[in-house]
Amino acid sequence: MGRKPKVPKKLGQWLSTAICGNDITSSCLYVSAIATYYAGALAPIVLLMVAVILYLYKKIYTEVVEALPLNGGAYNCLLNSTSKFSAALAACMTILSYTATAVISAKTAVSYLHTLVPSLEVFSVTIGVLALFALLNIIGIGESAIVAFVIFLFHIVMLTTLCIFGAGRLLGGFEILRANWAHVPTDWNQLLVVLFLGFSAALLGVSGFESSANFVEEQKPGVFRKTLRNMWIAVFIFNPLISFLSLNLIPIDEISKNKEYLLAHMGKILAGDPLQFLIVLDAFLVLSGAVLTSYVGITGLIRRMTQDQCLPQFLLKRNKIRGTYHRIIVGFFLLCTSILLLTRGKLLALAGVYTISFLGVLSLFALGNILLKVNRKELKRTFKAGWVTVLIGLFSTLAGIGGNIIIDYKNLFFFLTYFFPTVAVVSIVYIRIRILKFIVHLENQLMDKIFIWRSMMIDKIMDITSQEVLVFTRGGNLPKLRRAFDYIIKNEDSQKVYVVYLQNKKDDKVIQDLRIDLEVLNRTYPEINIEFVCREGTFGPKVVHQLSKEYNIPINNMFIGAPEDKHDFTIQDLGGVRVIF
Repeated sequence: MGRKPKVPKKLGQWLSTAICGNDITSSCLYVSAIATYYAGALAPIVLLMVAVILYLYKKIYTEVVEALPLNGGAYNCLLNSTSKFSAALAACMTILSYTATAVISAKTAVSYLHTLVPSLEVFSVTIGVLALFALLNIIGIGESAIVAFVIFLFHIVMLTTLCIFGAGRLLGGFEILRANWAHVPTDWNQLLVVLFLGFSAALLGVSGFESSANFVEEQKPGVFRKTLRNMWIAVFIFNPLISFLSLNLIPIDEISKNKEYLLAHMGKILAGDPLQFLIVLDAFLVLSGAVLTSYVGITGLIRRMTQDQCLPQFLLKRNKIRGTYHRIIVGFFLLCTSILLLTRGKLLALAGVYTISFLGVLSLFALGNILLKVNRKELKRTFKAGWVTVLIGLFSTLAGIGGNIIIDYKNLFFFLTYFFPTVAVVSIVYIRIRILKFIVHLENQLMDKIFIWRSMMIDKIMDITSQEVLVFTRGGNLPKLRRAFDYIIKNEDSQKVYVVYLQNKKDDKVIQDLRIDLEVLNRTYPEINIEFVCREGTFGPKVVHQLSKEYNIPINNMFIGAPEDKHDFTIQDLGGVRVIF
């Protein structure tokens, strides 16, 4: 008898915060310099503006993810509020964001370390860092989360130490700060342009905020909201404060010259070589931790997409000993390595991908929140973000995308260069039935003699279309049932649909009306075999799992209307059912 896969433990507040916190707080190493480059002495102000927008997104994410606590982030949000293909497009953008994050973080981490060890070969060691964190994730998220927590704790200590030393210099006066402030534009039009471009560039300082939503299923109940709060506090405190302290310590021109290693340069000025050494070491560790975040986030996202049949099913193979998805992890490592090799370590192209894809993910999540409000009003929620909050958040990140294109139009070109091939792969899987049928058609016309191959294609089509789906209904409501079947026709390949009605008491009138509605649907959708199932019972997790086992239908292929506040269960309790009407 084979050994059972180890079930990964759920993550608590601090381990979860560490995984996504390493990514977002690593921005402290470069965002102050970037903001100063575009906004000058106004950098602390634009960083505070970014923190305000992030606070709005904290509310946006809380509403959606606590209502739909499943891995996938923006993909999961759009999957439950619009079509599967629209959700897959959002996932493509998230995949690009994670890929760019992993490669840029690994390369920058090794570049920092290179300042301490000049003999270090940056390119090969970068590949080694990517491989190391792939191995840690194969070992298990629990063990890798502990590594992330140690890195995160050290990083916060170093940032706090730097701020304490910088605050001590405030006692010596504000001559340098006054000199830097003298360069602030006095013309209102010019001032607004500077603030806009600085704000757009500084939005990179919150990259990583979306990561927690992509591994929410690995977190203990109630932890997700705390991770968002903790990340926001870190960004709100450290980014503007470090920017302010740097402007009081260093002239703007010198900040620009040392923008790649600004914090290390500050450390040397404040406390000499020892503090500079510790900050460089911290930079290497926390940027490496951001690589870990990418692995954790991409694993949760790809697993969810594969379960929804947006990607090939072989990716769901689990490690027999550790229970981890090693094929996803190894595949992501190979993808990152290939891009590193193709760019030859010159990451300007990936920086453009990183900027637009990250801000695109945030914008799509805000859009998904709006669609969820409109299309799934009855969905049970523990928190609601106001319309003003969502619209301001969406407008701000869209403006940030526009600002980054204005800063360098090549950013859009580089993004599209990688985005189109990613969409092509997902699209091929999405329309695989049509492709296989087209192949059979060509075979019938041109290759009649290859009977075995033709049979294999037909068997493959039959294997995919034989997957059955199940729809729960509260009773006879033809318009809602029609919307459900329209969704199935557009998004699923199944040809057999079970319509299940659960009754607490005998109600012949409802059952009779429902049968009449299903007769109409039988005539409307002749290509679908509809079977009506009437059972006594109450809808809930127990019934979902019982029917899934009885009819051999995965819970991902079971569809419901939006649960109402009166229900005592959550979407997560149901195990992955899909809300489609």
